[in-house]
Amino acid sequence: MKHQIFWYWAYIAVFSFIHLHFFFKGFQVEHHYLISTLITLSVTFILYRNIHISLLGLGARWNYGIFIWQCVILAIYLGTEPAPIYGGLFTIFIGIECVRIVGSRKISGLTQSIKQFEEEQEQLNETFRTVRSERHDFLKHISALHFMLEHTQVKEAKAYLDDLVDGYEETNLSIRGERGSVAGILHTMYKKGRKLGIDVIYDLDMPLSTLPFSDKDLVTLLGNLLSNSLDACEEFQQKKGNQATMTLQFYKRSGLYLLFCENDTTAIPAHILDKLYESYGHTTKAGHHEGLGTKLIDDVVKKHGGYLDFIHKDEKFMVKIKFPAIH
Repeated sequence: MKHQIFWYWAYIAVFSFIHLHFFFKGFQVEHHYLISTLITLSVTFILYRNIHISLLGLGARWNYGIFIWQCVILAIYLGTEPAPIYGGLFTIFIGIECVRIVGSRKISGLTQSIKQFEEEQEQLNETFRTVRSERHDFLKHISALHFMLEHTQVKEAKAYLDDLVDGYEETNLSIRGERGSVAGILHTMYKKGRKLGIDVIYDLDMPLSTLPFSDKDLVTLLGNLLSNSLDACEEFQQKKGNQATMTLQFYKRSGLYLLFCENDTTAIPAHILDKLYESYGHTTKAGHHEGLGTKLIDDVVKKHGGYLDFIHKDEKFMVKIKFPAIH
């Protein structure tokens, strides 16, 4: 993905230089190639740093189609005399690329929404299957305990009961008082963390469903927050060889809902931290990631009038989110 983005902006720089050259020529403005080069490189670099584009959103057919049309526009220069029409061709070039960027964002957003919906559905199904299975086996566990106690096997009964309570507590931590969508995401992330050997702690004074958000916003917020934390913990364990811990806290104080998420993490470069929650394309993860999660978190926080802050210190990363307790 990074290579595709690099070649896209290289293509933009080359085509922009050609258009700019003919633009000056069409209006009979004296200029030097060095000026066109500096203008092109400066503008391209600024756009590269501040605009996120998902080329995969439009697909190969549309991207190649746009590229061909852009080449056709360049070919018009060769068949016409220098004239103000060159300015119009430059404008068309810019317009087409704006449509590409906006279109790719919208399609990527829709694709991500569909994927998120499918994940939510699977999480709900998994949580339902877990609860149904525990309910189905409940009487069997009672019968086993009854048999042990009848035969004065008190130690065995206690050990069996402790193991049983641990299993039920895992589910209860996730579904207690929560709406189905929230219970699904909490249960899934808890199981994922435990499977990776991460110590997952939910310290919730009240259900997260108390937040006056739509299911979509709440799942977007929690899903990205917990997913980012687990990914950081997993990387920490791989590089440091120590067990990582992720803690999610939620409580209400002085008219504010307070949501904290803390996790172990490896060092994060300063240039990433500076823009982590401000724009797309900035990620702390290794590999092929687009850096969408942190921006989506910030979008939900701002949408509901909240405040987001984060601290990175001594291999710990904490996100602190505050929402006014107004319904």
